[in-house]
Amino acid sequence: MQQWFPKINQVILIIVFADFILITAFGFLPPIFAVFITEQIPGATVATVGFALTVYWMTKSVLQLFVARFIDRARGEIDDFYFMIMGGLISSVVITLYYFAAATWHVYVLGFMLGLGDAMLVPPFYAIFTRHIDKGKEGFEWALYSSFSLGAGSALGGALGGIFATLVGFRAMFPLIGMLSFLATVMILFLKPYIAPKITPAPARIFIDKKGT
Repeated sequence: MQQWFPKINQVILIIVFADFILITAFGFLPPIFAVFITEQIPGATVATVGFALTVYWMTKSVLQLFVARFIDRARGEIDDFYFMIMGGLISSVVITLYYFAAATWHVYVLGFMLGLGDAMLVPPFYAIFTRHIDKGKEGFEWALYSSFSLGAGSALGGALGGIFATLVGFRAMFPLIGMLSFLATVMILFLKPYIAPKITPAPARIFIDKKGT
């Protein structure tokens, strides 16, 4: 059993479990999001759902490139860590605010803010995961993330999303997703002991030609 399931370092395990909770939480959305907008937002149509998703994906896709460039230039991982925390907190708050959405422009603004939060969260996640992956176990650990965090999390979220929406209503789902997202962010805090601190480059040495002295 140990040979089939190799030992995995703490950083990878924390990330895998934290993202499992996060993806399970956001897996609640697909069964309810379109129905929530078209039925509970005055004046909203199916086109509103499409535009809201476009706002989110354009915001996330563009801004995460700048975040990625910034954290790549900074030495150490402490910048990555704080970006993950800030991104997770923003996403947790924003998804909860959907509970109060009452107009189409609310949906667009929240989509933009959610894209901002995820743009801050995703690049450092991949950076830290890649740096700490165990040598010789790269395929297994990425597959573990794909199967457990993405696969099982999405499946569980999709199954529970429809059930919970039926029991508590569409709007009440957003605070629930926010709480689970916040829990995943709290789990990220356990990465702190394993994060490489910011490294200050050593000052350049000036060599003096002493041949003429």
